[in-house]
Amino acid sequence: MTSGAVKGPASYFPSIEKKYGRPIAEWKELIRSSPLTKHMELVSWLKTEHGLGHGHANALVAHTLAEDSGE
Repeated sequence: MTSGAVKGPASYFPSIEKKYGRPIAEWKELIRSSPLTKHMELVSWLKTEHGLGHGHANALVAHTLAEDSGE
């Protein structure tokens, strides 16, 4: 029996949208349009420029980069 619970980075998405007031698609577009490409550079950028907490920034970057790499 499988549960419908979301796991991994996407499990943070509802709280990210609620806390920061932007849809996940908008955050992903910001990440993709950034000149930065390395995971931790993007995490630091989201934290300093957009005020995200580390866990939320990390989840967004991990999910976006995995999506873009076809994982």
